[in-house]
Amino acid sequence: MTPNSKNNYCVIMAGGIGSRFWPRSCQKLPKQFLDFLGTGRTLLQNTYDRFAKIVPPEHIFVITHTDYGDIVARQLPALPQENILKEPANRNTAPAVAWAAYHLRALNPDACMVVTPTDQYIMKEGVFAEAILRGLDYVARVPHLLTVGIPAIYPDTNFGYIQVDEKLDCDIYRVKSFTEKPELEFAKFFVESGEFYWNSGLFLWHVDAILEAMKRLVPDIGQLIAEADNAPSFLKYEQQYVNQVYGSSPNISLDYGVLEKSEHVDVLIGDFGWRDIGGWNTLYEMAPKDRDQNVVLGTRALMYNCKDNLVSLPGNRVVVMKDLDGYLVTEENGVLMICRRDDAAAVRQFRNDVQMKMGEEYL
Repeated sequence: MTPNSKNNYCVIMAGGIGSRFWPRSCQKLPKQFLDFLGTGRTLLQNTYDRFAKIVPPEHIFVITHTDYGDIVARQLPALPQENILKEPANRNTAPAVAWAAYHLRALNPDACMVVTPTDQYIMKEGVFAEAILRGLDYVARVPHLLTVGIPAIYPDTNFGYIQVDEKLDCDIYRVKSFTEKPELEFAKFFVESGEFYWNSGLFLWHVDAILEAMKRLVPDIGQLIAEADNAPSFLKYEQQYVNQVYGSSPNISLDYGVLEKSEHVDVLIGDFGWRDIGGWNTLYEMAPKDRDQNVVLGTRALMYNCKDNLVSLPGNRVVVMKDLDGYLVTEENGVLMICRRDDAAAVRQFRNDVQMKMGEEYL
């Protein structure tokens, strides 16, 4: 059942700025390059380690902004330089995946790829590896796009949801619908119905399948792909293609631009202890806690009558806190932020206000 490893590839998406973890995650050093989990490895390094056990390490590619290319090279010294695809601009996930797929097809026309973000935590890595290999085997045989769905065990408005239709293969179902971050009442209904799964943000497909879908569903990118098809050598034409894609293509996500519109999308159900490291509150829930349910990351703290707090500061800071319950205390890049730990909207507002009133240098 395991597909031929010579055709299996992994593309790690590492170009975002991680604004939900501001100010620790900033434009100079986004969250994918930080050790948020206290493991001694950054989120990028943990992701690379996970997939190096599933596909040949030389088949792992990282796509990131050109400003972060050197950081990727330092954090992943075993990764060949040519496996770092450097985006000249931020254009969301659809252009990035289109470029990565075309690059892999130029290297290997039979390539099957798994696309992964860096902000995920997997508890059962053996089960995860089996699921990914099963998915790669499926997309090598079936020219469909494959997502990975996670059993929705409680209503969460921070996740997208996938509704399943008939069963097609072992743990694989046809997708009936996608719903992005629903209101709480809808999320409750989704969980109770048993037909909906969390959208993990993990995707698998044969390179031909995703490129054909791009041609049909994302006209701006599709036209450039068609032009690249007619080039005598894509690898020689590649820089021109990249300049055109990132110079003119829309800022569009893979979910919105392709998956929600395609009639050939399936979902692999995986139960392997998946967690999305999406924001400060999620990080708090995952991290080890002291007897008063406080989490202290990367610093030292003295706490008096404090509970349910998250403290994350760089360097050798010492934090002294008294009478705080449910707060976030974090600092980076000249910004100290103290607010309710579970108030993600406040973090967004603070970041926007600082940008408008204090300047870009604090982002």
